[in-house]
This record gives sequence, C-alpha cells and structure tokens, in this order.
Amino acid sequence: MGAVFKKELRGYFTGFTGYILLAVMLVMMGIYTMIYCLSYQYSAFEFVYGNTVFVLMLFVPILTMRMFAEEKKQGTDRLLYSLPLKMSDIIIGKYLASLVVLGIPCLFAGIYPLILSKFGNMNFKLIYVTMLGFFLLGAALTAVCMFISLLTENQIVAAIVSFVVLLLNYFMNNLTGYVPSTLFASTVILVILVIIVGLVVWAVTKNAVLADIVAIALMLALIVIRLVKAELIQGILPKILNKIELFEQFFNIVYGSLEISTIVLYLSVIVLFCVMSVQVLERRRWA
Repeated sequence: MGAVFKKELRGYFTGFTGYILLAVMLVMMGIYTMIYCLSYQYSAFEFVYGNTVFVLMLFVPILTMRMFAEEKKQGTDRLLYSLPLKMSDIIIGKYLASLVVLGIPCLFAGIYPLILSKFGNMNFKLIYVTMLGFFLLGAALTAVCMFISLLTENQIVAAIVSFVVLLLNYFMNNLTGYVPSTLFASTVILVILVIIVGLVVWAVTKNAVLADIVAIALMLALIVIRLVKAELIQGILPKILNKIELFEQFFNIVYGSLEISTIVLYLSVIVLFCVMSVQVLERRRWA
C-alpha cells in the first residue's frame, strides 16, 4: 500500500495537475476570504468554506479522473493486478494519496482564521469543525468519483460523469420537490431502484446469481411492506434523498448544526464506494 501511495502522490506533482488544483483551490479560498472577511468585514470564516464547496465539484473529478481510467486505457492496470498486493491495498493507497492533495488546501486555509483573529473575534470552534466537515465532504466525493473512474477507460468521460453526479447531488434539495410522493408512484420508483441495485451488484461482482438474490430479496421485502404497512412506502423517496444530500449536510455544519448522522453518512459513503471499488478490481483481476 505504501508503494502505491507514494507512486500516486508523486504522480500528482510530477506534472502540473496537482499544482494547478492546489493553486485554484487556494485562490478561490483567498477570494472568498477577501470578500467575506475583508470587504464585508464578517468574522464568520466558515462561510468561506460554504462558498468554496462549489469548487469541489470541479476539483474532485479532475483529481480522480486519471486514477484508474488512464491506467485502463494504457493497459498498465494489468501491472497492478500482477503486483503481490491485495486489491484493497491498491484502492486505499490511491485513495489516501488523493486525500493528501485534498487536505493540503484545507490545512493552508486553516491558517487564515489565525491571521484574521488579529483584527477581530473568530469562532474557532465552528470554523475548524466546518473545516473538518469540508474535508469529510471532499473525502466522500473523492470515493464516489474514484469508483466512477474505475468504470471507464477515458479520463475525460470519468471527469464529466463525476461532475454530473456531484452536480445532481448538489441540487438534490431542489429536485426532491419534484419527486412524487403518492403510494403508487413511490412503489414504482422503489421497484426501479431495486432493479438498479441488482444491476449495480452485477456490475461490481459480475455474479448474476448474487445480483438476482439481492434483487429478489429486496423485491420481496418491498412487497411485504406494501401489504403490511403501506404508509411506510408513501413519500419515502424524498425522505431518503434528503438524507443522502452530501452538500446539504455540509451546509448544516456551516450554519452551526453538526450531527453525528452527518459524520456517519460521510464515512458510510467512503467505506461503501471503497469496498465497491475493491470488488471491481478483484473481479477484473480474475477475469
């Protein structure tokens, strides 16, 4: 894992990608610091993170697009499979390298409030909790985009698909208002989601039997709930979507509301997509 981590981290700074990403992130943080803390004379530095979060939708897809897509295109991914390493070591090594690149601007931005405190009172507790939330959000988005990079061999396609997925999540709070909440519509949508889950299981494992078992089990559970307690299904999709709005959960932190469920959500997304990435690599290794 250490060798993969060093190679991947070195790769970000061998060319210009790492430097450009860091420069853009720090420049944007600097601009918002100037606007909010200097021009408007606000001491709420947490809003700097709240506005910079939009940059993550560009930063993370570019950071992760070459992780696996380029290696698959060039055929060097076969070299990874032949290494005497577990697939989990490869995923974790690459993922940790990307987190280091993500963490550098966060650490630099953490110095700004210390400087600004010379000119006014700063709520350091809220600021650094927001910084932690910003990093966890970025880590969760990185895990999602890493998985997307693993599914394609074109890094431009990986970046575009990743951006679209993050953009949809960013505006999910607005989109949920258009999701029907009637019993019939909720049932139909849940059936479609069960089918999608089955397809995802098949795509990750290439095991049709396992995919069928998962889909059938979920479908039976849905039928039982529909017959026994239908009110649990009605309007459930908007509620689920509200719970998985990664960006919205971060904005709650910015406004001073940190809940354990938010941290659990971010960590769950990280673990889920890292495990799915490992499974995809394992399948390709023995294919």
